[in-house]
Amino acid sequence: MFRRYSEDNKEIMAKIYVTQVKSAINRPKDQKATLVALGIKKLHNPKEHEATPQILGMVNKVKHLVTVTEK
Repeated sequence: MFRRYSEDNKEIMAKIYVTQVKSAINRPKDQKATLVALGIKKLHNPKEHEATPQILGMVNKVKHLVTVTEK
């Protein structure tokens, strides 16, 4: 989904933007902690990350609260 390859056929990480679009009020502590770990502090402020498996796993955990766009 977010894989890119350089000219010499080596995989490079794609950049993604994660934007919170729903409030974290009344959400479990682990979802709030995931948003903090992603560096999201306010609604509608995008945060850029590399599309590593760790980041994609965190995004998947809070996918109902965020939108993801590829750079």
